[in-house]
Amino acid sequence: MSDACGSCPSASSCTTGSCPSTQPEKTKAQQASNIKNVIAVMSGKGGVGKSSVTSMLAVSLMRQGFKVGILDADITGPSIPRIFGLRDKANMNEVGVIPGETPHGIKVMSLNLMIPNEDDPVIWRGSIITQLVQQFWTDVVWGELDYLLIDLPPGTGDVPITVMQSLPVSGVVIVTSPQQLAGMIVRKAINMVKKYDATIYGLVENMAYVACPQCEERIEIFGKPHGEAEAAQNEIPYLGQLPIDPVLATMSDLGKIEDYESADFTQIAKNLAEVIQEKQK
Repeated sequence: MSDACGSCPSASSCTTGSCPSTQPEKTKAQQASNIKNVIAVMSGKGGVGKSSVTSMLAVSLMRQGFKVGILDADITGPSIPRIFGLRDKANMNEVGVIPGETPHGIKVMSLNLMIPNEDDPVIWRGSIITQLVQQFWTDVVWGELDYLLIDLPPGTGDVPITVMQSLPVSGVVIVTSPQQLAGMIVRKAINMVKKYDATIYGLVENMAYVACPQCEERIEIFGKPHGEAEAAQNEIPYLGQLPIDPVLATMSDLGKIEDYESADFTQIAKNLAEVIQEKQK
């Protein structure tokens, strides 16, 4: 095997012992697309609200005037279409797959836009799942985008590995929550990203508190927030913290997340854009 085999996504099934020195030719869909920044949103642990953070980051960046898309890489648990109220199935033309588009122009590609019924289970092995994620990159006509956010599934398995190895990831946003267990598992994700020498744009601490509806007192139901300390310990930027907001949950269930207003999300998106600009200098 060549030295490059260790990082090749096909290493486990390849029998040639060598890889071609040239990059594969771009598909028609890739030729019709121009994506400036590919950002993977990762948690390592499930249940920290990663899809909500991905969706609201997309909305906040869109409100800043950027062209934004979301690649839903959580193949067995896709939730992005429902959050944005997308029901129509993705179409195809001679160039490739046309992603869904939200009322405010965010482009979305998800398996739930391809299967007949959104409740149908996806009972696939890892190799098929990772192939589909790659096709969401190579065969979807994304067009002109400033940011493509990738909503990764929990863990550090097949899909995150495929995304890190096969897609031109500009950087990663880490999502955590106050529980010590979540912090420990999220550190696994951080260490995985570092092994691939990928840039970490920052950490978002979700579910940091809930505000009392009567007196607005902060109630830290999952323990004292420590996201800022976690970011400092891992030497990555701290993008900010988010509360538990029943309004966000309601708007997501209704598919109207683009109508949700949050100064916290707006500030985090601004912080993210500033970090990206600084990293790219």
